[in-house]
Amino acid sequence: MPLPPPPIRPDPTHVPTERELREDLAAAYRLIAHFGMTDLVFTHLSARLPGEGHRFLVNPYGMLFEEITASSLVVVDAEGAPRQETAWPVNPAGFVIHSAVHMGRADAHCVMHTHTLAGMAVAAQDGLLLPLNQMMMEFEGRVALHDYEGVAADDNLSERDRLVLDLGDRPCMILRHHGLLTVGASVAEAFYWMYYLEQACRIQLAAQASGARLAIPSHEVVLRTRAQFSTGPTKGWLPWQALRRKLDREQPDYRD
Repeated sequence: MPLPPPPIRPDPTHVPTERELREDLAAAYRLIAHFGMTDLVFTHLSARLPGEGHRFLVNPYGMLFEEITASSLVVVDAEGAPRQETAWPVNPAGFVIHSAVHMGRADAHCVMHTHTLAGMAVAAQDGLLLPLNQMMMEFEGRVALHDYEGVAADDNLSERDRLVLDLGDRPCMILRHHGLLTVGASVAEAFYWMYYLEQACRIQLAAQASGARLAIPSHEVVLRTRAQFSTGPTKGWLPWQALRRKLDREQPDYRD
């Protein structure tokens, strides 16, 4: 097999087209399924569409993440109501969290929310992530916490304000007794944070399950390690290109 061409670093000023966003978001759904981060047909990944007004892409309610294609994604407004013809239902109540973050953060172009075993287990613990390895140290000061208030639905709209306030300008959030949430200026960035936040939760649970005394590095070391990770508008773009190539080989119908 010939080597793929090296990825071209994206222009951070480029505004993606709807088609580009559809393919990116469909790819993210497939990858969330591939890496075992789904909850049947529940949870959402959403992306803000360019242009005037508040319009977002989200999955049709009832499809497995492994079935999502670019054309199956549905355009909804800030209330989660469809703004295009669709044979599939959408779940406005399930879009409440996404709507809050999209509307409260101008940089929240993509929002991902999961109910994974590891994520929900850590969300049930007192405290946040522990800096148990260098991967987890990147999350120092970047993970917010929102306390549980019941099932997120449109009959408790005041929770939206509290959720956005708790998130602040951080890219990640643990929803107590619920799951994980990440935010990105692109689908690639939001996926990067979600993939490694999930891995961090799995590592923490595995280390705790060993029963051994956990070694916690100094705060100085944690901060120095965090600073060594890259930041900026192209965060996550390099692994994203590799993952898109993987899908193009193995599940090319995600582009349909």
